[in-house]
Amino acid sequence: MSAENAPAPEGGAPGTASEAAPPGHRPRPVHWLVRIVDRAGIERSQELEVPPGTPARDAWGMVARALQITEDELAELVAEYFRLDVADIVAADPNAALLIPEAMARKHLVYPVGETDRAIAVATCDPTDVEAERAVGFTTGRTTIFRVAPPSAIQEAIDARFSPEHAVESILGNLELDEVGEDAVKLVEEMGPEEITESDVQATPVVKLTNLIIRDGISQGASDIHIEPGRKVGAVRYRVDGVLRKHMDLPMSALNRVISRVKILSNLDIADRLRPQDGKARVRIGNLNYDLRISTLPAGGAEKCVIRILDSSKSLNLDDLDFPSLEIERLRDLLVHREGIVVVTGPTGSGKTTTLYAALRELADGKVNITTVEDPIEYELPAITQTQVEPKQGLTFASALRSILRQDPDVILVGEIRDPETAKVAIQAAMTGHLVLATVHANDAVSAVARLADLDLQHSTISQTLRGAVAQRLVRRACPACAEPVRGQLTPDEQRLTERHGMEPVVRAVGCTECGFTGYRGRLPVVEVMTAGPRLQGAIEQRKGWATLTRVATQGGMRTMHQVALDQVVQGKTTLVEVERVLGQVIEEEPEEAETGPPRVLVVDDEEDARIMIRTLLEREDYVVAEAEDGKKAIEILEKDPGYDLVVLDLQMPEMDGYETLKWIRGNVQTTALPVLVRTGTGSDEIEAELLRAGADDYVDKSVDAPRFLARVGAVIRRTRV
Repeated sequence: MSAENAPAPEGGAPGTASEAAPPGHRPRPVHWLVRIVDRAGIERSQELEVPPGTPARDAWGMVARALQITEDELAELVAEYFRLDVADIVAADPNAALLIPEAMARKHLVYPVGETDRAIAVATCDPTDVEAERAVGFTTGRTTIFRVAPPSAIQEAIDARFSPEHAVESILGNLELDEVGEDAVKLVEEMGPEEITESDVQATPVVKLTNLIIRDGISQGASDIHIEPGRKVGAVRYRVDGVLRKHMDLPMSALNRVISRVKILSNLDIADRLRPQDGKARVRIGNLNYDLRISTLPAGGAEKCVIRILDSSKSLNLDDLDFPSLEIERLRDLLVHREGIVVVTGPTGSGKTTTLYAALRELADGKVNITTVEDPIEYELPAITQTQVEPKQGLTFASALRSILRQDPDVILVGEIRDPETAKVAIQAAMTGHLVLATVHANDAVSAVARLADLDLQHSTISQTLRGAVAQRLVRRACPACAEPVRGQLTPDEQRLTERHGMEPVVRAVGCTECGFTGYRGRLPVVEVMTAGPRLQGAIEQRKGWATLTRVATQGGMRTMHQVALDQVVQGKTTLVEVERVLGQVIEEEPEEAETGPPRVLVVDDEEDARIMIRTLLEREDYVVAEAEDGKKAIEILEKDPGYDLVVLDLQMPEMDGYETLKWIRGNVQTTALPVLVRTGTGSDEIEAELLRAGADDYVDKSVDAPRFLARVGAVIRRTRV
């Protein structure tokens, strides 16, 4: 209840003169706060001039100073006049504070102190503020009851309630934690075994929360921790078994503090939020050391931080990799060579570095000189010289390799061959009595040949120096605690995958507490090992295509990743669904011999009638058409089969609209080049420009006639097929 609804005090409302005024004379307006103290009969120690329009938060100090009383005493006078209670902010109900947003509290200078099912009590210094009363009532859906407090006390309460420290304290208070202090995650000196902590940093809530995020990520087996900003609330996500899963939400005030703490751990500049930064740290949790690789990136006025977790206590050998016995034997055959080059391919996070390090440990028998050039150095390897690339100082892969060749090496590891110069030096090393191990970006083992050729190497040179190639992926292992045997009727997805892969699944992922309800726990390598025998060398020198090289390699004993993955399915170690997710569409024919076939179109529209109409039009023109009723279903289809020629996308859809779907298509590496034709019923030049900026290839109004629609479809497909 505000002053507007409170019983009127004797003498009339404040702010007007109640004394009789001479006829024809308007009373001089007086600030309501001055009127209250005048009627209380308090003598003034100095002249009191408060313009009537002065905000209450400013007038309080002016009146209190003139009367030489405290603001608390003035609050009692105001409360008595309006027949309201004085607010007890110290004893305020913390649940009530959650009902009013920060912007409203600061705008109207109000602070919630109590609540019931039908009413909310708020502290105010201006009981005449009808706008505040209505805003609070509208926002909370409850009757507003004013209580009086000095503006300074209200401001202090607001600042404390919405401070970053309070946000972090609230998060920690809501979590079920054991004791997490600043020593839960200890910083270790980068190059020494001595354990240290930052003595000048107290165990503040931010330190505790940061330690908790890192500790939980490690305990859950995360390879990466993503700390991601949002508009008001950000998120912490863990990449576990290759898949991101949300761990917690964080208000932006807390998230920014956590990122600053991580930057302190890695000696980054916390004041610079406008440039990407990379750093590293070593922490100890319990008795184990972990290396952290930190990367920050400006993101819409905030920062995103990704922490790569490397368990420096792990020391894997080839036998620890969980490779199938045939593939591990073929890999060992490659390492017997004392000259030539062996390349490992695979996407980021597929285990390439782990495989190469295990190979180096196999070779490090004390009788050979092994040197690496890396960016970055993932793990420290005993008895092996490791060199970190430093481009800013002129130390590139190529220049480091040239220097290493003067160090009498037997085995050289090149972290990545990414440019022609590095490729040329690596091949020279391989041709002059050194075994070179390296990574390249290619889809499979056979494609490594084309990748080396793209780096300006002659096919004759590749055939002479390439000893073999290893391609690998990691598939999630079916959780042994909850995986159930597949018996009886298959699900529609299982039936589709059975037809596609030529075998039935053995187990089905279910989900339980041990696997975080994902159905999977841990990962398995899916690997193919190509060895370059005389027939394959001849095919490479003759510049044969992918299909021919694959045929020759398999005749020489190579199992493809697809074959190895299906073998894991037969053994019940993983599922067909997981194999499909990781390997995607398997290429079975030589690209240059494959028929293009009719164009395939995915129609995404929430209206069934519209989908039927478009399908009918397109199928008359011999298009192959699939349908999705919304953006989420479209993404599911494209994740499993990205090989469509066109997506016809409705703009206005529930769940996930056309803008969000288009954003996903352009942000996914497998669909980023997929043509998209957008249909919308609200045509305008502004919308057309916005859609084209968002990545649409063309735009058509829903009212367009059939011939023009088909012409647009054909034009988009022709442009992108050229």
